[in-house]
Amino acid sequence: MSTLQTQHIAIILASGTGTRFRSETPKQFLKLAGKRVIEHTLDCFQNHAGIDEIIIVTSREQIALMEEIILHGDYSKVTRVLLGGDTRQASSAAGIAAIKGDSHKVLVHDAVRPLLDAATIDRCLNALEHFDAVDTGVPSPDTVIQVDAENCITKIPDREQLRLGQTPQAFRAGLLRKAHALAATDSELKVTDDCGLILHYGLGKVHVVAGDTSNIKITYPSDIYLADRLFQLRSGTFQANENLSALQNKVVVVLGASKGIGQAVQQLAELHGAHIVAASRSSGMDVANSQAVRHLFASAMEQFGRIDYVVNTAGVLHTGLLAGQSDEVIDEQLLTNLRGSIIVAREAFEVLKEQGGSIALFASSSYTRGRARSAVYSATKAAVVNLMQGLAEEYLPFNVRINAINPERTATPMRTENFGNEPQDSLLDVKTVADATLRILLTERTGQVIDVRR
Repeated sequence: MSTLQTQHIAIILASGTGTRFRSETPKQFLKLAGKRVIEHTLDCFQNHAGIDEIIIVTSREQIALMEEIILHGDYSKVTRVLLGGDTRQASSAAGIAAIKGDSHKVLVHDAVRPLLDAATIDRCLNALEHFDAVDTGVPSPDTVIQVDAENCITKIPDREQLRLGQTPQAFRAGLLRKAHALAATDSELKVTDDCGLILHYGLGKVHVVAGDTSNIKITYPSDIYLADRLFQLRSGTFQANENLSALQNKVVVVLGASKGIGQAVQQLAELHGAHIVAASRSSGMDVANSQAVRHLFASAMEQFGRIDYVVNTAGVLHTGLLAGQSDEVIDEQLLTNLRGSIIVAREAFEVLKEQGGSIALFASSSYTRGRARSAVYSATKAAVVNLMQGLAEEYLPFNVRINAINPERTATPMRTENFGNEPQDSLLDVKTVADATLRILLTERTGQVIDVRR
């Protein structure tokens, strides 16, 4: 088979019963950060440009649910849903048996590792150019001890040579097929994964690429809480190839449009042919006033007959110790930053739910950890992220997407008012943020915090 015909295929093992998790629902079908665990895992491969095909191996009891998830999630790369076996090895064997041809690059991944990142997938695929078997691992942060039957230490291996194995594991299809053919006739086999098969039968070297410490496996109940927190803190640097010409004749509502990022969004969208409905405090718009926001959307619908995208950049920052802030100063930040985001999202959904669309709210780099002298502002931005993540789940059935844009320090009038004149080369330009904001509106992403960096 020629190189041009080589496919990159992901096999997702989803046959687990959740015995160690102590749940009636298999852990891969539990809800996590707005979706089922398996949906997050599918997203990793569906959204990766280097993956051509996805094969899912699951249990007989979960076939119908799995097919429903694929249908409603529009997972176009999934070509087959296969019945697995009683063991991980049997399920992996079912996956490789469905692949014709020996030169394909095959990634075998646990369904219950939903935090896999694109860079790890890239490392696996690239390593297969030089090796036929690849494992993923991270350095052990702890000393590993080996004990005997009496729980006495017999050996302390050198930690520098130890790695904690993860998935995906990657193989040329022919090698993995050969390993499983040998295993099928070996009744004494005691191997826990596919790389173990390669080593057990002496089929070649297994190269190890760097994994990621966030790529945890959900095994015990506590893991679901840790994973949820990791999703909450997770953000992605924005990379997209969406052409802004797709904004032609789209209707974009921009709140907070009189200056800074909002003004840049308005100008860039207009440049690419969008119809703009702009509002800001200077024009009398208070995003914390539900009637005013509702009237703005109603006017836009009356004028254009539809709304496609909504961007809320309205925000207030007052720096200083909390002890020195009046109730009025505190309330202004709470009302504009949080209540305003809630109201804009709610009213936008009412007009978008019929035909779908996208909403962009704004976080801040301070959302992950409160900062002295801007504690109230940090709290509101953390709340905006939680709001966005919850609404992404509520809005998903209606094809209404919502994300939070998270720019680093940006050269805006609001920042100058609070921090004075700073070196311009240390700040992000508002045009860069506007460009990323409009491009994210054009994608199918939802429920994500999108980092925008210089």
